[in-house]
Amino acid sequence: MEGLIGKKLGMTSIFDANGRKVACTVIEAGPCVITQVKTQSNDGYNAIQVAWGDKKEKHASAALNGHCSKAGTSPKKKIVEFRNLDKAATATLGDVFNVSIFEEGQFVDIIGTSKGKGFQGVVKRHGFAGVGEATHGQHNRLRAPGSIGACSFPARVFKGIRMAGQTGNRRVKAVNMQVLRIVADQNLLLVKGSVPGHNGSTVIVER
Repeated sequence: MEGLIGKKLGMTSIFDANGRKVACTVIEAGPCVITQVKTQSNDGYNAIQVAWGDKKEKHASAALNGHCSKAGTSPKKKIVEFRNLDKAATATLGDVFNVSIFEEGQFVDIIGTSKGKGFQGVVKRHGFAGVGEATHGQHNRLRAPGSIGACSFPARVFKGIRMAGQTGNRRVKAVNMQVLRIVADQNLLLVKGSVPGHNGSTVIVER
């Protein structure tokens, strides 16, 4: 498994070979630099640590400045580790790679943080239908969850019951997203469909 760190720019649409209009998400992926190489002999597993996004030295900790300086690069905003790589043994500290590791038509997984929607009720959070009618005194129960537990047995509410609560703002992985187009000179990936997160958020693209 390997991939890139990038930024979600927004959504647009393009036309495929058959003339059909396809919605896609534009991701600015890379360039990323290798800041650490972990091997089975030294660390117990094979992995490559990748960093993305320049950060001012005065805004970075001394530990981050020292860690990135070993790779001959400036401090970075985001650091991600890709494990179980066969090429970890041949990777070199400070190597830079970009969207050229992907191919058009390839399927990738994209990880992002979903949009936070705050504290929401069961209709918005879980798609409950509500009561649906306002007859027989149901003047304030249209969006209520209804009964959540049994009576004297088991005399408690089971764990995992779908109820109101914080919605969004969670790590989400969208799998099997097709790469429609690659703009190498601008480090852009056009991926079919929607990607978790708001415009400008950081995403991880894995293959």
